[in-house]
Amino acid sequence: MKLVNFFRHLHTVNKHRFLVFKLCVKAGIPLQGLVHDLSKYSFVEFWEGVKYYQGTYSPIRNARKELGYSEAWLHHKGRNKHHYEYWYDYGLEKAEILMPYKYFAEMVCDQLAAGMVYDGKDWNNSSQLEYWMRAREVARIDERIDKALIKVYNEIKEKGVNKVINSYNLKKIYKEFVGE
Repeated sequence: MKLVNFFRHLHTVNKHRFLVFKLCVKAGIPLQGLVHDLSKYSFVEFWEGVKYYQGTYSPIRNARKELGYSEAWLHHKGRNKHHYEYWYDYGLEKAEILMPYKYFAEMVCDQLAAGMVYDGKDWNNSSQLEYWMRAREVARIDERIDKALIKVYNEIKEKGVNKVINSYNLKKIYKEFVGE
């Protein structure tokens, strides 16, 4: 393991968390942004990130290639309610458990920030929609949350992040599809 990967991974995690915080403040959930992804500093998540770091996508992908799974991801998704996987019960035939609004909003901010960090200068307003349309093919997610994400990312594509990411717009979209 290279020492430089330690600092590069630390920088990536910190940059991601800072972007999520800024977006969460805009979305009206600053506390969610403040405590976002603290588990990434745990031993299991951080060291796997250092070991498989390469800088342009999540180290989880490289761990999965080598090991067939990612211990960091299993740890992370079980402790962070902003991941739709946290809300899926594999004992049910389909995803039926809905994530509450504050976690939905944090998930949107998290996904946007991840794209911005990993894509860097190549990220644009349609990047997240394009990513989600590929990822949703294998996602086990409640269809109402899926439809809400598609609506959010379509609006970002048309209007930009700053006009869409605020508590009024996100709550309106969430209520349109979920009804809370």
